Amino acid sequence: MKISIGCPPGPQAVDLACRAEELGYDRIWLYDSAAIYEDIWIHLARIGEATERIGLGTAVLVPNLRHPMTTASAIATVDRLAPGRLACAVGTGYTARLVLGQGALSWKTTRTWIEQVKALLAGEVVEIDGRPCQMIHRPELAKARPIDVPILISAFGPKGQAIAREVADGWMGMSPPPYETDWSVHMVNGTVLAPGESPSAPRVLDEAGPWLVGAYHMGWETNPSGLPDMPGGADWLAQIESERDEAERHLAVHSGHCSHLNDADRKAVAAYGDAVPWWGWVGEAEAVRKRAEESAAAGTSEILYTPAGDDLLGQAETFFRAVESVQG
Repeated sequence: MKISIGCPPGPQAVDLACRAEELGYDRIWLYDSAAIYEDIWIHLARIGEATERIGLGTAVLVPNLRHPMTTASAIATVDRLAPGRLACAVGTGYTARLVLGQGALSWKTTRTWIEQVKALLAGEVVEIDGRPCQMIHRPELAKARPIDVPILISAFGPKGQAIAREVADGWMGMSPPPYETDWSVHMVNGTVLAPGESPSAPRVLDEAGPWLVGAYHMGWETNPSGLPDMPGGADWLAQIESERDEAERHLAVHSGHCSHLNDADRKAVAAYGDAVPWWGWVGEAEAVRKRAEESAAAGTSEILYTPAGDDLLGQAETFFRAVESVQG
């Protein structure tokens, strides 16, 4: 099984990639949410030039953020700078679009976009917005087509998984794979505890909490009336409502999504006291290693660790040391 790491495209990305390469990680995946992170393609290009071996990835591209030709050209650029090292996972943009106040894209739209990008990279003429398009870059200005970069799909339901089987090279999700595939990426969050460290220590809350509070973010989007029934939910909601008026409230909800606790999130996490119900991989090294072994036994071919907080380099090291015996 391969061991990879993910992070937002931002100030720590290059340093994390260099350290991950030294440690032995197989790939670094960058997130794609333009409202809360810097540009994914700029950072992938910088990482490609700063490293020699480590694979590069997008986890996950959001189709509506970029025209298919823009994406194809970006893929071609990174594949020229770091030949054979890039893979692109794509999704419907559920959380990235919520930050924009929008719902997820349909699978029909997502599939069409993926097929357009793949056709462009193959050098084909493809209809986009009712007109024929093709990558017509001169040989002096870009890598020759066809450009072979694997495409994975992040899909949680049966419709998306069926499309992944048909048009993608692999699957990515928050669990072991739901179907048999050669390339299955299991995204995991959490942090490795030092011997005797409390699961509710301030460091742990800062580094694993940003993923835990996703339940509050999604609760606000889908069932806000249920928030007061969640631990600290009433205080969380009151904090959100105090920061933004109703039309802009989604901007307060998703601030720091999957990277840092915002003020409302911190109230929610604190409400659990010493009984935080971690669903991520929070435990000492042996416990985390066992979780990795279970994922491998369930068919996962690659674990994607997604640390949060400020000490990404430190977490990268403790996680890799915990699970490196599973790597193969």
